[in-house]
Amino acid sequence: MKKSIVKLLLGLFAFAFAFMPASAQTSTNVGKIFPDVPANHWAAKQIKELSEAGVIVGYPDETFKPDNNVTRAEFASMAIRALGQENTHVIQPVDFTDINKDYWAYDMIQKALYFELISCPPTGQPFRPDDSVSHAESTAVAVNALTTETISPQKAKEVLAKVYSDYANIPDWFLISAGKAEILSMNVIVPNTVRTMNADKPATRAEITVLLKNMMEQAKLNPNKKLADAMRKKTGNGYIVEQAYVQGSIGTIPAGSIIPIQLGCEVNSQNSKAGEIYLAKAPENYITKDKFILISKDADLKGTLSDVRPGKLFIRNGVLVLNNDCIVTTNEQTVGLRGVGEVYKKKNWFVAFLRTVFKGEKLKVLPQGQVYVKLLQSIKVDLTNGWIIEEL
Repeated sequence: MKKSIVKLLLGLFAFAFAFMPASAQTSTNVGKIFPDVPANHWAAKQIKELSEAGVIVGYPDETFKPDNNVTRAEFASMAIRALGQENTHVIQPVDFTDINKDYWAYDMIQKALYFELISCPPTGQPFRPDDSVSHAESTAVAVNALTTETISPQKAKEVLAKVYSDYANIPDWFLISAGKAEILSMNVIVPNTVRTMNADKPATRAEITVLLKNMMEQAKLNPNKKLADAMRKKTGNGYIVEQAYVQGSIGTIPAGSIIPIQLGCEVNSQNSKAGEIYLAKAPENYITKDKFILISKDADLKGTLSDVRPGKLFIRNGVLVLNNDCIVTTNEQTVGLRGVGEVYKKKNWFVAFLRTVFKGEKLKVLPQGQVYVKLLQSIKVDLTNGWIIEEL
């Protein structure tokens, strides 16, 4: 239970946002078309779509700067968000010589390694996070996100020679990835320009946006094995939330749904006081009718006793009401989860009649006892990783 308290003290929204450098991409214009991206810009459609999806963001002055370059760290972060894996937890991080855990994109780079978007470096290898990402590097990452058919270097050259005037200058390490990207129509060519691969040239923000959109579409069909596992909705047995429903990979628990919580301490109408804090757990998985896991077993919950009145003979029956405030999921996400639960005793008709007439009922819930809570808000959950993505 000490662990639960420590988690809860981290704050309700400790994990709500990834940190970004001030010079990078902090803005209030997510979801808007940017003033420096006219409607007829060749990448306007993709920029708008990925902005609305939260994959890319603009600068503090609300511009997008489509011709600016993108750093390797920024691109790793964009790629992970594009694949919807920003909430993945990496257990065994890899060390680089030029970044540490305090670096703003450290976690995203580790996720890119975990999902094999970038290669695991030898010991002592730098990541070069602030270098501009090249066309070759970014395209290779996009291809690594996929399960693709094997092609030979000769096949790759044949495919590329039909399109790119500089195919002979494509680095050997990039040749296969470039060929696969071309076969899948993923390579980005700016309209009304000479068709060159420019493998070593830094990619612009507009080019990266289009590439990410192409990668997202292909990953829906043929993700690599680790991504496929991560993108699969998790299933299991547990308590069925009858009103919950699923759209794609998102599960919704509507307001009014009933869930059981297991208390960590005794509460009773005779000795407990209104305002006291309680800690609890999810006693089992909360699942949909199709067994998709909405909230995993052992998620921590916290709330207060909002109404406590002792039972007095002939005067009143005891009252014991709990107001749930927040939940800490098993992936250590802390969010608000408002709900109310009133403690009742199960009674047959005769006892119920006596308590109505004579009153005086005392209420008690022992440690490990359950209370059913009615949610006062809806929440949306990513069924692939258990991350609560929206509270309504």
